[in-house]
Amino acid sequence: MNIAEKKISILGAVRSGIGAAKLAKRNSALPFVSDCAPRVKVEKNLLNLETEKINYETDAHTERVYNCDFIITSPGVPSDSEVLQTALKKNIPVFSELEFASWFCKGKIIAISGTNGKTTSTALCAHVLNECGIKAYAAGNIGLAFSEVVPFVKEEEYVSLEVSSFQLDHIETFKPKFSLLLNITHDHLDRYENKFNRYVRAKLNIARNQDETDYFIYWQDDTNIPAEIGNNKVKKYSFSLSDTVENGAFYKDGKMWFVENGNVEEICAGSELSIKGEHNIANALAVLTVTKILNLPNEKIRKAFSNFPGVEHRLELVREIEGVQYINDSKATNVDSVWYALRSFDKPIYLILGGKDKGNDYNRIKDLAVKHVKKIYAIGVSAQKVFDFFKNVVETEKVESLEECVNIARREAKPNTIVLLSPACASFDMFDDFEHRGKIFKEAVNKIN
Repeated sequence: MNIAEKKISILGAVRSGIGAAKLAKRNSALPFVSDCAPRVKVEKNLLNLETEKINYETDAHTERVYNCDFIITSPGVPSDSEVLQTALKKNIPVFSELEFASWFCKGKIIAISGTNGKTTSTALCAHVLNECGIKAYAAGNIGLAFSEVVPFVKEEEYVSLEVSSFQLDHIETFKPKFSLLLNITHDHLDRYENKFNRYVRAKLNIARNQDETDYFIYWQDDTNIPAEIGNNKVKKYSFSLSDTVENGAFYKDGKMWFVENGNVEEICAGSELSIKGEHNIANALAVLTVTKILNLPNEKIRKAFSNFPGVEHRLELVREIEGVQYINDSKATNVDSVWYALRSFDKPIYLILGGKDKGNDYNRIKDLAVKHVKKIYAIGVSAQKVFDFFKNVVETEKVESLEECVNIARREAKPNTIVLLSPACASFDMFDDFEHRGKIFKEAVNKIN
């Protein structure tokens, strides 16, 4: 793709926006970055732009944004935002950073999406490929932006790419070699006019441009994933926790199996997987399907599954103090993630819940709360909603800060229990992002004497 001398406006001085700007300049384009956030909020990121001598603006999107050949938008900019609606009226093409970076990717893309499990699956997939001797990068919403990685990816290498629905909203030619759809549950509906079908359609975009040379892998058990999915050309594989599959991976009798063209083989026991929980078995089955299509050896797959270190902010053990485990699950930004977290432990739980609500229905975890939760600490702008729902279910207390939650739990939690940060909400009411929230939690825990 030749973009030399093209004027490109990039919305968002964040990780993906900075990466896109640098990639644009690397390819002789004329990038301009615009962020409506106050300068002080994005100050650190601006240093990257200044080093690269890339022009930018903060505090507002001015008319300069529209003086361009096309716009690259960041995931945090809603499609119905004024800046994008104005671009639409002016007939200015809008692409996601995902689409833009894919134009320059020489390697093969493994795109991984779903409401939950994306980050863990993306990291696990890259880990297994690397352990099997195939160079793979983990990128996207995890670690480095796709556009930061692209310049270094060789033709024979892979990018394991975490992909959100927001990024898939603005694609045109994005065509991964493998697309994985882990699950679809109610989330981010505030970005889709509270219409679940719009959210589903966005997720299905992941396979839109695939053909008979590509693979589409999906969770067979998820009734929210339509039976007829993707297009008729792409090779379809599935995975299941509850049944066998025609082609793909399934879990039976405590073991992971792979089947292709009627040939079934046992790969490993679920207990060999280093990360615990039924949801992680599902994630591993999706990754297993990719590795077996690539004909990687079972022994190396098993070893990689067993030595995978896990991912920060996903059921991460921070410390154990006097018999109390402190678990950081800050990535749990929806109710379904908390449902999986609560099912992963057999000890009483002191649960930190709340943040920026996205239309949460807590009925999904009500029975699990009764069974597993000793007390709930409600935080953030949704604290009142959390308190009102759970006050007659389990003991619930509204707390002003995350640090205070840790201090109260330190006094109240008994040995052989768990203090779990699994908020079910976005973090933007109190923190920069879920990583920042997890970091603050870990700092508070590590201050305990």
